[in-house]
Amino acid sequence: MSEFKVKFRGVRGSYPVVDKSFMEYGGNTSCVEVNVGGHLIILDAGTGIVKLGDELTEKYLLSGKNASERVPVNATVLLSHIHHDHIQGFTFFRPLHIRSTVVDVFGNVNYNESLAEELAVLLFGKSFPLDLGDVAGNLNIHDINETDAIILQKGKSAVIKRIESEEDLEDYRNSVVITFYRSYAHPQEGVLIYKIAYKGKTLVYATDKESYTGGDRKLANFAHDCDLIIHDSQYTTEDYLDLFSPKQGYGHSTFDMAIECRKQLNAKQLVFYHYDPLYDDNKLNQLKEQYKNIDSKSIFAHEGLEIKLL
Repeated sequence: MSEFKVKFRGVRGSYPVVDKSFMEYGGNTSCVEVNVGGHLIILDAGTGIVKLGDELTEKYLLSGKNASERVPVNATVLLSHIHHDHIQGFTFFRPLHIRSTVVDVFGNVNYNESLAEELAVLLFGKSFPLDLGDVAGNLNIHDINETDAIILQKGKSAVIKRIESEEDLEDYRNSVVITFYRSYAHPQEGVLIYKIAYKGKTLVYATDKESYTGGDRKLANFAHDCDLIIHDSQYTTEDYLDLFSPKQGYGHSTFDMAIECRKQLNAKQLVFYHYDPLYDDNKLNQLKEQYKNIDSKSIFAHEGLEIKLL
């Protein structure tokens, strides 16, 4: 299936918001659904993953009269990092609790710990009725590093392949190829920036990163000429530089930083993402009106927004 479709499930940073003044853009935290080449990829598992899981469960139940006839849910989850707003919906992802489900989770914490151990502590056990090992579905948690690529091929399980150059990926030109690197422009242990490539189209997911003076050269090299970049845009420049409560060093970018990045990358389209939870619909609509005359290739994410790359 030659499909490459992106759907936004949660576009907030920090914490979810439930209020009538947040209905237009949505109040759920980070989660983006990507359907590409017959594979389901989920970028981050904030509270936006909950509704996605409900829809996948309903589709599974309608696919057959009993468990033996139904089409299992098969998903690849890419975690940028393990701060709460990026994982807090994972245990409530209903397909996890169905025996036939297969979920491969990829991410990285640091060299002294494993992702599985960290998720077990943060999400299960004392903070949830089940332990990690009690999940009914087939949950596979993988630690990855910058020398790896994740290869998704039709009818096969995800493969982690060590790469030393672009030539190592030549045999996978018709497959979905996921590459990444760690950015340290976010406090604690940094964040993974992902690139999903398929049939000449590329999507880059760059949330929870602060930009630098003169732009981000490493990101520019990694994502040059990409078709779509989803970029952290948590603050206005005014809030970022606020005299009494500046946000410098928090690990997040401004809308202006995101535009500067898009131009440096020569990205075809930018989506502003990971909004401050204090920015309601009125605030974001004002910003939308302001920025439409600044960069025509930039759009504002909202829950339910769909973008087709193929």
